[in-house]
Amino acid sequence: MSGAVAGADGRLRCPWALSAPEYVDYHDQEWGCPVADDRAMFERLSLEAFQSGLSWLIILRKREYFRAAFDRFDPAAVASYDDRDVQRLLGDPGIVRNRAKVEATIANARAALELPGGLLAHVQGFAPSRPERAPKKLGDVRAQSPESQALAKDLRKRGFKFVGPTTLYALMQATGLVDDHLADCWRRA
Repeated sequence: MSGAVAGADGRLRCPWALSAPEYVDYHDQEWGCPVADDRAMFERLSLEAFQSGLSWLIILRKREYFRAAFDRFDPAAVASYDDRDVQRLLGDPGIVRNRAKVEATIANARAALELPGGLLAHVQGFAPSRPERAPKKLGDVRAQSPESQALAKDLRKRGFKFVGPTTLYALMQATGLVDDHLADCWRRA
């Protein structure tokens, strides 16, 4: 497995970020950056669940369609969805049309609204207490952590769906709760 690789602009990046322009933008502008509110965390959680079993590039390319289809990921709006909305979503060619994932997104919106401090604060409560050593190569990046395992167990107890420890570790990476940019990557904090 490789370490950071120079992009077309000469900057060293995590190697996964160089295969498509969408990946470069996502890596440079968003991946590993904290989110500001429950809506943003709900969007990330939902997209990570939709990505399960697929390429993240598919999700990035469909992201604006997802935002339009799911009311910009407003948890209160999505929590109010009914069977007509499920059918509308299953007929939307702009998104990933998977009934289990659509229904999970609606269930997750309802469960998120029940969290006393909100989704963002709840997920942040499972952040590691101290940072891990910076990974030097892609093979050093783990797929899950004790914290993502604990968060998965907690969220499942609260009625969340498609929230396995690997999906939640990806969420932690994406939202800056862990920093898995490679040691030589220019985005490393």
